[in-house]
Formats: sequence, structure tokens, C-alpha cells
Amino acid sequence: MKKIITILALFASMAFYGQNQTVLGKWKTIDDETGKAKSIVEIYERSGKIYGKIVDIIDAEKKKSLCTECTGAEKNKPVMGLVIIKGLKKDGKEYNSGKILDPTTGKQYKCFLALDGNDKLKVRGYIGVALFGRTQTWNRVK
Repeated sequence: MKKIITILALFASMAFYGQNQTVLGKWKTIDDETGKAKSIVEIYERSGKIYGKIVDIIDAEKKKSLCTECTGAEKNKPVMGLVIIKGLKKDGKEYNSGKILDPTTGKQYKCFLALDGNDKLKVRGYIGVALFGRTQTWNRVK
């Protein structure tokens, strides 16, 4: 009986450990220049691809801001609720082949995501090849 309980406990702990090894969930974005938290982005999966939308903005004065610099369907939409990560596919330990939108400038970039441990996410936006871009580190919201 003790062996069965031990085995069940082991499988249960492995299941919880595996859940944290994913990019899915809520992440706190950090401003590159100030180092302060900017927003909460929820990363989710739809039809086998990864997307991310802004679900909260930390600065109360910016909660009702619009994406005035955006083009196309996003033009003048509220930043809160805006889908900023679109169409990433899993490729080994990374997620790539998608786009990320900077709602401040309205510019879209190619994007890839990679976990750095369980609670940090490296988010790289770039033009052309990944060498020409910048990386932010987002922190998992617990």
C-alpha cells in the first residue's frame, strides 16, 4: 500500500512540475528603460498556436489608453485586451514564427519566446534576423 501511495505522489508532483514548464499563463512585462512593471500579458494557446493579450495595465493613468499608433484592425483600439503576440509555434524549447506588437509605437516585429527557468520568459522582438532586435525578460505572475 505504501508503494502505491508513493507512486501516486510521485506522479502528482511530476504533473505539477510539468505545468510550470510552459509559456502559458500570465506574465508581468517590465519596461526596458525604467525597469518598472508595465502590464500583465496572458499567454494562451488557440488552434495549436500561441497568442498573448494585455489583461492589465499597471499604471492607472494608462488603463484606458488607445493604440493610436497602430495600423489596420488594431488602430485606436483599447490597449487593455489587445492581442500583442500572434501565431507563435513551438520549436523545441522556443516558440517562434509569429509576431509581437509594440502598442506604444504601433510597430510589429518578428518574435520568439523562450523560458528561462520556470518563472522568467525571454521575449525577443526583431526585424529580419534575430540578431537585430531586443530581448525583454517577463516574470510569471503567481
